[in-house]
Amino acid sequence: MTESDLLSLLRTLPLHPGARDLRDDAAVVAGLVLTTDTLIEGVHYLPIDPPEDVAWKLLAVNLSDLAAKGAEPEGVLLNYGLRDPDWDQTFFAGLREALTAHACSLIGGDTVTLPPNAPRVLTLTALGRNASAPPRAGARPGDLLWVTGTIGEAGAGLAIARGEPGPPELLRAYRRPTPRLAEGRLLAPHVHAMSDVSDGLLIDAARMAEASGLAVTIELSAVPLSPAYRAHCGDTRGDPLAAATAGDDYQLLFTAPPGFAPPVPATQVGAFAPGTGLTLTRDGEPVPLPARLGYEHGG
Repeated sequence: MTESDLLSLLRTLPLHPGARDLRDDAAVVAGLVLTTDTLIEGVHYLPIDPPEDVAWKLLAVNLSDLAAKGAEPEGVLLNYGLRDPDWDQTFFAGLREALTAHACSLIGGDTVTLPPNAPRVLTLTALGRNASAPPRAGARPGDLLWVTGTIGEAGAGLAIARGEPGPPELLRAYRRPTPRLAEGRLLAPHVHAMSDVSDGLLIDAARMAEASGLAVTIELSAVPLSPAYRAHCGDTRGDPLAAATAGDDYQLLFTAPPGFAPPVPATQVGAFAPGTGLTLTRDGEPVPLPARLGYEHGG
């Protein structure tokens, strides 16, 4: 069963109106934005990743979903499995650092004990307030697709974490992503749709198009790549297609009508039109879709 299959099954259950038909990464309930994410050792992070960086990433990926709704962090709930006292102590030192850096606080959670050598399963739930909460499903025909920042650094950083030589700034992009909270608050009142780029620019854009009942075209030559990424990956591996399918970027993907001037640094990478599906172009010429658009659970 794929993630898409599971979501279809879940939609047969009684759904809260705030769930937005499970077509978003956050729910809006009683004026609060709610989101939850789980990191599993060996799936979402490497066993060799420093525990303080794992804590940072666990918080950041949740706050990124709040950013996509224009929300301010209210607090978080942590579900934690105890296994190794030294690792646990370092993890919580990192979590303290991350919470402080993002002006966020712990509300509560749950604690269990993991069997020896079991993979760690870390779950955080974040609550946000003062949100304009643009939906993922809000794109309109004729809207332009924009993305903040640059794409691909975290994918390159993952290869570095696995042992490939490379600059520390790319490794940091993978291990310590930055949730775009300030950008989200500035954008949310003005855009039609917004989500974060967690699984890959292509797959997240395709999900936005599907949720909105539209087709989307992405111009690969417009995908913003950082100088560090280009210098590390070179002419071939610096292809924007690799960057656009890598994931873990945690930039914001948003739509607005032609003529909109984003109040934050952002790059126009595509457009929406009536129809269905994702189309890729490079310098205006059609490009075949890759076999893999990004990360998807299951299958």
